[in-house]
Amino acid sequence: MWASQENADALAARTIQPGWASFPDSRTAAPVSMHVVTYRPHPATTVSIAEQSLAHIHVQPLPDGGVLLVGARCRWSDGTAESNAAIYTADGELVREGVLGDGIEDVQTTSSGDIWVSYFDEGVYGNYGWGGPGPEPIGSPGLIRFTPDLGVAWRYPYDGEFGAISDCYALNVAGEGVWAYYYTDFPIVRIRSAVVAGWSTEVHGAHALVVADGRVVLVGGYGEDRHRLVAGSIQGEALSTDRPARLVMPNGRPVPRTATVLGRGSELHVVVGQSWLKLGFEELATG
Repeated sequence: MWASQENADALAARTIQPGWASFPDSRTAAPVSMHVVTYRPHPATTVSIAEQSLAHIHVQPLPDGGVLLVGARCRWSDGTAESNAAIYTADGELVREGVLGDGIEDVQTTSSGDIWVSYFDEGVYGNYGWGGPGPEPIGSPGLIRFTPDLGVAWRYPYDGEFGAISDCYALNVAGEGVWAYYYTDFPIVRIRSAVVAGWSTEVHGAHALVVADGRVVLVGGYGEDRHRLVAGSIQGEALSTDRPARLVMPNGRPVPRTATVLGRGSELHVVVGQSWLKLGFEELATG
């Protein structure tokens, strides 16, 4: 997603309250223009979008060449919820809007157009008017599959074998299968055709997940483990792990705190400023 510096600042705007509390804005102060570029790995398609107002946006491709924009925050006030999802054609025409809820941690689409959305704790338990005075948060299950027309198709079960989601730390949509890792017990779960399988772990605080052929790499952790790599096999009921390694930049320096780190299928993507780095599963698993 590309925008002018002025528009980029508006897309990331926050409100500072007394005591220096900072809250992400759900909307831009005025409509902004932007461009969504798809890379494979070189620029392949560009969708130019004029005058949209979502802030703190997740962007995902759609099967027909269009794009999905989802704002991470969504307010409930005066009996209504803000629309925080918008679907655009490849020509930049707005064709549909919807409400996916507040507190969105990640959004990933499948090749068939399904939309998987994970939520952090405010999306699960409520804020920005949700859960009081407004209704139960849409994101209360912690993980939801939406249809291509933005309707709810499946919710993660509250009473499942692996416990409820309080905060979904990592999401990985691999083909039509979905993997997640979440607080509080930090299991790894896999959803296929609405069937949940899972494995317990002793790894806490990871923020990205990479998968391949019964093997998993968890990236990150709390404090000094921020760039930890833990590879393991999902056999039986628990993750069997190898010795941890560390993720560093190509020059050996630490990955900046401002980097975006996410797993998709068997690849880890790290975006630092205008640099986009990619690691395959074998590179990660061997440290």
